[in-house]
Amino acid sequence: MKCLGILGGMSWESSGHYYQLINERVKQQLGGLHSADILMRSVDFAIIEQMQRKGDWQAAGDYLAECAAGLKLGGAEGLVIATNTMHKVADRVEQASGLELIHIADCTGAVLKQHGVTTVGLLGTAFTMEQDFYKQRLAEKFDLEVLVPGESERQEVHAIIYNELCLGKTLASSRQRYIEITEALAGQGAEAVILGCTEIGMLLSDDVTDVPLVDTTQVHAQQAAEWMLGNR
Repeated sequence: MKCLGILGGMSWESSGHYYQLINERVKQQLGGLHSADILMRSVDFAIIEQMQRKGDWQAAGDYLAECAAGLKLGGAEGLVIATNTMHKVADRVEQASGLELIHIADCTGAVLKQHGVTTVGLLGTAFTMEQDFYKQRLAEKFDLEVLVPGESERQEVHAIIYNELCLGKTLASSRQRYIEITEALAGQGAEAVILGCTEIGMLLSDDVTDVPLVDTTQVHAQQAAEWMLGNR
C-alpha cells in the first residue's frame, strides 16, 4: 500500500469524512484489520479563509506548498488536497512538493464522462463557481459544459458553506434552498450536478432530489484509496 498525504482542515468537517471514506474503501478491498496508510496535515482554516477573502492566492499557495513538502518528508508518496476551492493553487502545491497529485476535478470529470454526461451544473464556493481554475479544467479535459447558478443564488450557496457547513451546522431551510437551486440547474439543461465543495454532501444526497449528483468528496476519496492500492 502506498502512503497518502492529505492536506485537510479546509474545513475539518469534510476532512474527517475523507478519512472515514478512504479507510472504509481500504477495508472493503483488503479485509481483516487493514486500514489506510495516511499522513494528514490539517491546517487552521481561519488562516486560509483570510487569504481567500483578500484574494492572496500566492500566499495561500505558498502555505499549502510548504505543508505538502512536509508530508513528503514524512513519507507520503502521493497527495490529496481535501477541498475543491484550494485546487486553485494545485499546480503550485504539486510542483513544490514533488508529490503525485490526485486532482479532485479530474476524478469528478472522469465519473461524469463514464456516465455520458455532457452538461453539468456546479455548486461550490463563489471562488469555484465563478473563477476558471475548476470549470475550465472540466471543459478542456473532459469536454463538459458547466452551468452555475445566477449571482444571487451563488451568494446564497457560498454563505451557507462558510456560515453553516464549515461550522458543522445543517439546517433544513438551507437544504431546501440547495435542492431548489439544484433543480433549477437541471431545468437549464444540467444532466447532473457537481457538489463542488467537500461540505455540500452534508446537505445534499440522492435521497433528497431526483437530480443526479456527483459528490466530489466521495469520488475523490474513492480514487485516492484506489491509488493507494495500486488500482488507479
